[in-house]
Amino acid sequence: MTSETREAFGRVGIWSGALHQSRVDDAGRKAIAQALSELEELGYGTVWIGGSPSPDDAAAVVAATRTITVATGILSIWDHTAQDVAARIAAIDAHARGRFVLGLGVSHGPMVPQYTKPYSSMVAYLDALDAATPPVGAGARVLAALGPKMLKLAAGRALGAHPYLVTAEHTAEAREALGPDALLAPELSVVLDTDLDRARTTARTMLAMYLRLPNYTDNLLRLGFAESDFEDGGSVRLLDALFALGDAERVKVRTREYLDAGADHVALQVLTADEGGSGLPRAEWRELAEAFGDEL
Repeated sequence: MTSETREAFGRVGIWSGALHQSRVDDAGRKAIAQALSELEELGYGTVWIGGSPSPDDAAAVVAATRTITVATGILSIWDHTAQDVAARIAAIDAHARGRFVLGLGVSHGPMVPQYTKPYSSMVAYLDALDAATPPVGAGARVLAALGPKMLKLAAGRALGAHPYLVTAEHTAEAREALGPDALLAPELSVVLDTDLDRARTTARTMLAMYLRLPNYTDNLLRLGFAESDFEDGGSVRLLDALFALGDAERVKVRTREYLDAGADHVALQVLTADEGGSGLPRAEWRELAEAFGDEL
């Protein structure tokens, strides 16, 4: 990975599952476009389209932006064929296409009826992207990687890795597994609330689904957590390791822990107890941008 690639991602980005224009009406699409414009103005390096976006969702975000790097976080290989993905990416304006990165993942067995041999399936998918006309090569993709095998694959067949729901300790291990040159861009969930009991309640609401998915719980067990940490929505120890809870200055400290552990970029997912139905926490994005300042 070149220094230009690191600069294109920036040190801090925003991860959001509410940027799917295919899932909203005209008013929702207008709200998304306004939010994306503001994210660019605030100076974030990358916007990550979360929640299993489609290629069309990704193309719409690219079209609605001018300068920011756009990445999928993460497109499931089970939902779209490699050929369809490559064709849709090829249709994106050539100039804008250079700031789009395809984030790919194998999702989770409980969510995918056809789930089988995730590592082999990812290898085959990457082979198909390489063979497409035009191809979507290693320099235009990242992988959702948690364990050693997928991290090694991310280093060899992609720009690097975009791990989700991980600790700073995992980031250090991932950097060692990836080597010094691959991109490492973990997601970090944020609750801007100085009432820590209330912040942990918000975090548990988000975490509950993920604690039912073996890919995540197995990874957390590898990191030294116990089954008891998964009870009642997550122990305080688990929540404090996985989330940035508190004010914007605390988020900066937690982000720095991931960067110091070897991350090139941290994708912040802001969680709120009441998003007003929009799912676009623009006030919190502004607050974080002001706190980070020139560090973005």
